[in-house]
Amino acid sequence: MDGRPLYVEPPPEPLYLAPRLEPRLRSLMAAHGTLHTLADAFGSPLHVVVPDQIAENVEGFRSVYRTHRLPGQIFYAHKASRSSALLRRLAATDAGVDVASLGELQHALGAGFDARRITATGPKNPEFLWLAARTGVTVSADSAAELEQVAALVRKHALPTVPVLLRLSGFEAPGVRVLSRRSRFGTPVRELALLLETVERHGDAMEATGVAFHLDTTSVAEKAVALEGCLVALEAFRSRGLRPRAVDIGGGFGVSYLAEREQWEAYTTELTAAVLGRRPPLAWGGHGYGLREESGTLRGTLGLYPAYRPVAGAAYLDELLGRPAAALGGRPLASLLLEHLYDLHTEPGRALLDQCGLTLARVLEVRAQDGGGPLLVRLAAKADDIALEDHGVLVDPVVVPRGAAGAAEERPVAVHLFGSLCLESDLITRRTVFLPRRPEPGDLLAFANTAGYAMDFHATGAQLQPTARKVAAWQDGDHWRWCLDEQFWPTTPSGGVL
Repeated sequence: MDGRPLYVEPPPEPLYLAPRLEPRLRSLMAAHGTLHTLADAFGSPLHVVVPDQIAENVEGFRSVYRTHRLPGQIFYAHKASRSSALLRRLAATDAGVDVASLGELQHALGAGFDARRITATGPKNPEFLWLAARTGVTVSADSAAELEQVAALVRKHALPTVPVLLRLSGFEAPGVRVLSRRSRFGTPVRELALLLETVERHGDAMEATGVAFHLDTTSVAEKAVALEGCLVALEAFRSRGLRPRAVDIGGGFGVSYLAEREQWEAYTTELTAAVLGRRPPLAWGGHGYGLREESGTLRGTLGLYPAYRPVAGAAYLDELLGRPAAALGGRPLASLLLEHLYDLHTEPGRALLDQCGLTLARVLEVRAQDGGGPLLVRLAAKADDIALEDHGVLVDPVVVPRGAAGAAEERPVAVHLFGSLCLESDLITRRTVFLPRRPEPGDLLAFANTAGYAMDFHATGAQLQPTARKVAAWQDGDHWRWCLDEQFWPTTPSGGVL
């Protein structure tokens, strides 16, 4: 050594992506003792769901229906979560449930939903179709072949007449060319006549109650084109003497995960600069989330969910219903639905699960890198236990210290979050995460708003490591009470006060 100090790279300016926390979830996040007790009892990772929040979210959507004076059903998209507690709490509201498998249909029936509050969507095997038809569930049919399958089951097993929605795709706006994006679900609207002919031919086995669509997009304009196309399609029903009653516009209303627009804009700006080499990398291995540099030029498309959304959830539905229908006189879509006395059905999944839960992961190890740089933090969790990034969602976890954090520790740090699998690819998040204080072994990191898709849609038992347990929590005055997810019912009086 020549006595000169080693060069240590200065810490980068923190680029926070702080989670949006509404009062109920903020209160749970602040209950440090409760969270640590739960993690000590049930292990790490651990999912905590908040059933009362889903009822509040239903009311938010229902208020939009009332504003526009529209009847219809809010069908919760079951695929977004396996939680029994959330489903059972939903059954105590006036909402319905959209099921996409035999198991989901059985789960819904067992949670307290009757057939009038269930719609069956997605790919369907014969067992799924049989139970849907047997119980009187509305079937959203993707094709003429599926309608034929329904008719054959009804006749073979002497089942009741099945209510069906015809799911359409491939809508196109007049004038300026706006196409709804291509989907593998539904029949192109130009083939509607074939579907109607099939329904008429099997009138003893099914009743066409309306139309539906499913678009994987955040664009209000695209969905407005699809809804307008559905209204036109219903006129074709009526011209044949059919009596349609409903339009199901699917889901995709979105969630705003972040508290501040400015943080999202600052992060995406700096990510672009990092990809172009104008600042240090912002992700493990220089990952660019779909962006890349070619000869000094930015290429690719940012493959991230818009984590800050000024209009999402029920507000998104309100904006959609207020859009003018260009091909139908320029009147608001809601007015046209009301004039024709059509029911409006929606299928929110992520949006109904907004603020409905969090995921806890124990900090196992914190290591510094030679020469500085982000700390390496290993968690008692796998990436697929906290699958926010699998859905393109970037949001910071909240540090839940094991003990009281001293004022001296409140200094921003950059970290890389690694999972517990013996795989280089087991990254909780590829990006460098900035935290307001250094986490220590024994602390918890609480990932907010994971109830929609991020908890168990991708969960695996890789390397014989268990999947996360799930508990349900609710407020009782100043305390949080809890029970195992599968033990929660709307009448549940028990659960330890912690």
